[in-house]
Amino acid sequence: MPKVVSRSAVSSSTDAQPTPSSTAALRVYYCICGEFILVIEKSLSSLPKRQTDGATVIRSQDSEAGKAKIFKLNVVMKDPVLVERQGGHERQYRFHCPRCNLLVGYQSTPPPIKSGPFVYILKGALTQMQGQVPTDAFEDEKLLPSQSQ
Repeated sequence: MPKVVSRSAVSSSTDAQPTPSSTAALRVYYCICGEFILVIEKSLSSLPKRQTDGATVIRSQDSEAGKAKIFKLNVVMKDPVLVERQGGHERQYRFHCPRCNLLVGYQSTPPPIKSGPFVYILKGALTQMQGQVPTDAFEDEKLLPSQSQ
């Protein structure tokens, strides 16, 4: 006689109201190499962009200006880098893909991830289609003189 593992019954009602978790659509983003990097509640294209480098801004902490986004990052943090900006310098704590080591984003505060008000995802670093290069990955690339011939 076969062994019965469970005798649970599933029921549903067409009159039941949808719960917030059932209507939430999570977006999954991958590195160019195919590694899972980011899960977030909102599309990256709908989030604001940083004027200095075009990076997508993800609010990681609640403030008076707005509520934090819910997201999970699968990245490796490296040593900080000092970047020269107009009017000064910025220290970036960079995020890299755990598989191919590609730079995918950064934050301006020391680890852990989400310790500061914002996390930045670099333009063209992530795609929603696993194994497909993002359309904006080479948008700002300029042809070198030797390539233009």
